[in-house]
Amino acid sequence: MPSDPRVDTYITACAPFAQPILTWCRTRLHAVLPEVEETIKWGMPSFMYHGKPLAGMAAFKAHASFGFWKREALATGREGEAMGQFGKLTATGDLPDEAVFDALIREAAALVDAGAGGRTRAARPPKPEAEVPPELAEALADDDFAAATFNAFPPSCRREYCEWIGDAKRPETRAKRTAETIGWLREGKRRNWKYENC
Repeated sequence: MPSDPRVDTYITACAPFAQPILTWCRTRLHAVLPEVEETIKWGMPSFMYHGKPLAGMAAFKAHASFGFWKREALATGREGEAMGQFGKLTATGDLPDEAVFDALIREAAALVDAGAGGRTRAARPPKPEAEVPPELAEALADDDFAAATFNAFPPSCRREYCEWIGDAKRPETRAKRTAETIGWLREGKRRNWKYENC
């Protein structure tokens, strides 16, 4: 079974009522699809099938949830009651019948194989290049290394710096943020470098 020890840790840390619910869902997934792989996405156990998202589960203070990634194609009638597709699960008795659940797993896998259904978003047009605040433009003109780093970043990273400086209301704050930006750029850091690789 391609399991992930982080899922064991997640389940063990859950409230006692949620542990058997999550364990049951996990066990059924592996029984029906032995090739399913576990991971943690968005801080919750997730299950991948042939490299694509298949399902996810989570536990909260008073309930647990389970849902398939292609939820629109696998309606259970309980969507909207909670994050998943089976409402707020507070005990194993709230889970669907094993045969029903297993059939949904097979159907979800078939949808992944077919590349059909699922969560799709309309393509958004790219945002225009951010306007560089005058303070930053002046500082970059005086520092070739910081300017090279800034220009090498993708547009979204440049935008983060520009918006951070541009959103400051006071000149002192803009100057402070500009100085910090130049220092971070000299180190090759993106605006939110503190939160990367966490």
